[in-house]
Amino acid sequence: MQTPLTAPSRSGSTRLTGLAVAIAVPLLVALAWWALGRPAALPPPPLAPGEKIACLSYAPYEGTQSPFQAGLVIPPDQIDRQFEALSISTGCLRTYSVGQGLDKAPEMARKHGLKLLMGIWLGRNRADNAAEIKRAIELGKEYPDVIRAIVVGNEVLLRRDLPVEELAAAIAEVRDNAGVPVTYADVWEFWERNVPLADGIDFVTVHILPYWEDDPVGIDHAKEHVADIRRHVGTLFPGREIVIGETGWPSAGRMREDALPSPSNQARYFSDIIALSKENGWDYNLIEAKDQPWKRALEGTVGGHWGIFDDALGLKFAWGEPLLDRPFWLWQGLLGVLVATGMLVMGRRALSTEPLRLGFVAVVAGVALPWWLVEMPLVSLDAWDWAFAFATLGVTLILMVAVPLALSRDLRWPRLAVVLGGDRSGPPGLLAAMLGWMLLATVLLLSAGLLAMLLDPRYRDFPVAAFAVPVAAFLAVPAGVALTRPERVLAPLIAAVAIGVAIREGVENWQALLFAAEGVLLALALRPWRGVRA
Repeated sequence: MQTPLTAPSRSGSTRLTGLAVAIAVPLLVALAWWALGRPAALPPPPLAPGEKIACLSYAPYEGTQSPFQAGLVIPPDQIDRQFEALSISTGCLRTYSVGQGLDKAPEMARKHGLKLLMGIWLGRNRADNAAEIKRAIELGKEYPDVIRAIVVGNEVLLRRDLPVEELAAAIAEVRDNAGVPVTYADVWEFWERNVPLADGIDFVTVHILPYWEDDPVGIDHAKEHVADIRRHVGTLFPGREIVIGETGWPSAGRMREDALPSPSNQARYFSDIIALSKENGWDYNLIEAKDQPWKRALEGTVGGHWGIFDDALGLKFAWGEPLLDRPFWLWQGLLGVLVATGMLVMGRRALSTEPLRLGFVAVVAGVALPWWLVEMPLVSLDAWDWAFAFATLGVTLILMVAVPLALSRDLRWPRLAVVLGGDRSGPPGLLAAMLGWMLLATVLLLSAGLLAMLLDPRYRDFPVAAFAVPVAAFLAVPAGVALTRPERVLAPLIAAVAIGVAIREGVENWQALLFAAEGVLLALALRPWRGVRA
């Protein structure tokens, strides 16, 4: 059913507004991308000319490689190539296992003049643990000039993989036989709960990760947080050597409260921590040397973006130099202007009847579509992620055509009962039916996204750009007058879940607030309190 809008008076004022919108929309889109593309200033370089980072966490995996890949053995030449590149930036690497070919790391480290904090991976498989311990002891005896210390287990207590007594026995076995210093590494809270464990090690290795704290710490206070925790750990182990074994910041991924991953925040964090450590004479190890795509399977987008280098060993930033958080902003901006202008051309008749509605959707599309196109491969890990991403992209592209045409023809979108065939007023026309089906798709997809963020949010991204155009479209194009039961039921539920997401994530998380706002605005577009039941 194509319900005509009340024909507006096409006054000279309306035509003038349409002309202003036609000029302003491309300019607004261009201005938005110019603002998004401005480089962020970084602190002064924390390293003197020729000075290197104290130590970097290292994992050798590239592309689709992962520690979960059965039978994988990293080729020695891959480790050799990576060590050669990393030796330019650091004199020390921390490894996490001696399996999967990493027992060749000491040999390669010696070749490139590197020291190692060599890790033993301890998990729930006792046979694997025994093999790691045996090989690490052999390497400790063979490469005492390379291995600064052996890290016997990484966050074993945090993961609850072994009881503390069994962990202590493993540490003692390595310490008694390897001939090099030993340590154990865990987050500061678990050191706080297991102070006696330090009696069996040569120094304490503590992890301090502001982004991953139970109460996340934003970048503006991250440096102070690390300083406070490091000093607190010093009071737990007075007179003992303490190494900050992991500290870092992600360059991409979802916000946690006000902790925002971004390239500039990552570079700022590394600069701050190096400067802080030098000022206080603290030993430190940054996580990590290079991005690890396989970690996305465990921790979402954010897990794969902790490296100073990317997966191809390209340096992400230069110390002290301004940095772009959106390196493709110029091309995104050009595409956005073309998209917005194209929508104005398709809906040129609406410029004389509904210029503000059309201009609103065009501006949103000019910003959101290029944003989502770049974000899609970043946040899509498996087939379900890609299906979700392409589904939202498809809805967006269809609505970018349908909305200008609908506004030009004074059409309303049909209520959900009409779309689903439960209304006896007759089928809508093709364009109205298209709007109706896109509304149904938006309701289903956005509801699924909101529920996922409410029930299982820790490693999920906020797909704000994916839903910006659909929500704007159904705010701009008026609804059919008759209210039907689906709107009465769905709108308050969507709004309630959206508000729940905002409450759970906190008011400091603007990504969460924007995503929740999309849910509330879609509920407003459905307007369950207006109209009469069909």
